[in-house]
Amino acid sequence: MGTAASRLAAALLSAATILLSPAPGTIRPLAGVSPDVASMGWLPPAGAVALGVGLRPARGRQGQVVEVEPRALELRVGQTAQLRALVRDGNGDVVADAVLVYYSLAPAAVSVTPEGVVEAHKPGQHSVVVLLPAETGVARDLYGDQALGRRTTVAVKVLRSALTRLQILGESTVVAGTTAALSAVVVDEAGNRSDARPQFTVSDPAVVEVVPFGSTFAGSADAHPSYRRERPALFPGDVAALVRGLAPGTVTITATDEGVRGMFELRVLPNPVRSLELVASREEARTGDVIRFNTVARGEGGRELPGAAVDFALEAWPDSNRPESLGAGAPAQITRDGRFVGEQPGIYTVVAMAGDRVARRSVRIVPRGVARQVEFVGLGAVRDRISSDLWVWEGVDGRDYAVTGTWNAEGHAYFWDVTDPAHIELIDEVQVDARTVNDVKVSEDGRICVITREGASNRRNGLVILDVSDPRDVKILATFDDELTGGVHNVFIHERHIYAINNGRRWDVINIEDPTKPVRVARFEAQGPRPSVHDVWVRSGIAFQAGNTDGVIVVDVGGGGLGGSPTNPVEIGRMPQLTGWNHSVWPFRSRSAGKFYVVGGDEAHPFNPRVPGEIIAWQQRLPSRAMGWLHFIDFDDPEHPREVARYAVPEAGPHNLWIDWDQEIMYVAYFNAGLRVVDISGELMGNLYRQGREIAKFYPDDPKGLIPNAPFVWGPQPHKGNIFFTDFHSGLWAVRLVDAR
Repeated sequence: MGTAASRLAAALLSAATILLSPAPGTIRPLAGVSPDVASMGWLPPAGAVALGVGLRPARGRQGQVVEVEPRALELRVGQTAQLRALVRDGNGDVVADAVLVYYSLAPAAVSVTPEGVVEAHKPGQHSVVVLLPAETGVARDLYGDQALGRRTTVAVKVLRSALTRLQILGESTVVAGTTAALSAVVVDEAGNRSDARPQFTVSDPAVVEVVPFGSTFAGSADAHPSYRRERPALFPGDVAALVRGLAPGTVTITATDEGVRGMFELRVLPNPVRSLELVASREEARTGDVIRFNTVARGEGGRELPGAAVDFALEAWPDSNRPESLGAGAPAQITRDGRFVGEQPGIYTVVAMAGDRVARRSVRIVPRGVARQVEFVGLGAVRDRISSDLWVWEGVDGRDYAVTGTWNAEGHAYFWDVTDPAHIELIDEVQVDARTVNDVKVSEDGRICVITREGASNRRNGLVILDVSDPRDVKILATFDDELTGGVHNVFIHERHIYAINNGRRWDVINIEDPTKPVRVARFEAQGPRPSVHDVWVRSGIAFQAGNTDGVIVVDVGGGGLGGSPTNPVEIGRMPQLTGWNHSVWPFRSRSAGKFYVVGGDEAHPFNPRVPGEIIAWQQRLPSRAMGWLHFIDFDDPEHPREVARYAVPEAGPHNLWIDWDQEIMYVAYFNAGLRVVDISGELMGNLYRQGREIAKFYPDDPKGLIPNAPFVWGPQPHKGNIFFTDFHSGLWAVRLVDAR
């Protein structure tokens, strides 16, 4: 572990709203804003108001058509082009007062300004839409395939800038009979680097076999057709080809991409291994436990050969008498460094190969056996509006309290006495100028609460600071909206500083040493053409950022050992996510495994086929569906993080999570899949869902809910033996784990 990693580990141990041009309108509810809205890059010149407010487009839609020139574009990365559009009525006359909106279906790849200037950012086939909004449209309908109104789509083909250099990366030697990986990176005229998919040739095919591959995962569109977030241009560990040494010798491997060539010399060494032994760290383990297989290779005279090249293979005999083994896909896996995990009970044989030398070792995998039951404790019902986030804390008087927000309603935050969770009592409420109070947080001393504002009538949004020393008599201390008018979606309080997500693009640091006079002291914005952030969580002076397409970013704000502070945030490391849906984040120091993970949670909502254009169909009182999973990233080396495991419920997607470091238990609000409680003890690898790590699940069915019997869990928090969580349609719940019968 490097110095930065050591400092990081030591320290941890001790949407967005677009501001549109003002115009008269009627406030209307807003259904499910995609994080993509923050980076669309359009600003209508007239006829629209703040996000979620009714439009006043030109009247008389009958027979109107939108004309756009040109109808197709071909650009290289970095180039721009001007679109010109107008509206004609049924007589062919130009409609002078028509309002047109430009937006991109892939804003990170190709953006467009309010004036129709298109700029190319990433290669591929993309689309820009020119929209004449429907009379009944709302601002949320101004994007995506289901936007309401007359649309003209401009196809934009983005080519890479002319390539200047191609580099092949990999080990310079391989042992005959073994396999190694190569990656390829190209650099264009603008200095941008990206993964390459070159053609490979080898100078002597009798010495080396080259099999080109490369990632086939193009981005989130592969996970669901409704989403088109592109994969990162440069993704860690991407493999362009596998090479297998056939015979001793030296060859030159040539890679060619768009006329640019790169050359790589590879030497194939004779296999020195004469005998091979395979050792397992244990012979029996539970599903999900990692077993380490180590090889002992010996050469001439029995001399041990440390670091000998070894390939692994796997044979499986899953327990056919267990129902989870029927139809199982990959019941186990082993990595190239010898880490093995079984996801189904059974007997497995690991085969190690060093050229023609082979060794085998069998292990037994038994059920994990962590399942428990959940019992209902209490409910603080909110059935006339949607509940958002929560925070539970012990007050200065020793009693237990909770605060919950509301979504797309009238700007309320509710305060509850949860000392007796079987009888949750509403004790106070605060209403602010907002449509949504999305996030709520309470300071470490239990005296200050911060609530976020979105959809304010004056479009200034920002946040509100409350005195909750007496939760039965909450007082507003201050509002802060300076340069936060685009909307604050999430916040965090850490050591008298507020970390506020600003318009989905950055987070601002606000000093509240005097909570009646908050003052901004710094901000952090990720580098890139379209920075994106959805959540930030701070622990021990380190900020963890969930950045949608930017993935997980770790920042020193006083505890990372890189000179960072609340007034000077310093980036430590980052890890992109292929899904591009990174919504929530949580750090986790595993004492049982001695490892440090950062958990990034997706959030995605497929379009509801019953209500085209809606993402969360709450207005129509229809249950919604989510998708995505939790990404477990090994961050022991911040300069080289790697995703090692995931937790994915097939039929749903996560929202917020909470991890208990002491018990090594993860609590996940899994939207339509309810509350999930997961064992994350030990080293993590593979698909945790299939490993029997799920301790319990609970569906908060409520026949009197806003949408009856339609669980949609927002966020969980364990507190003093109980698990509190908010449900979209029914309010604040309390449950507890009990021993399995």
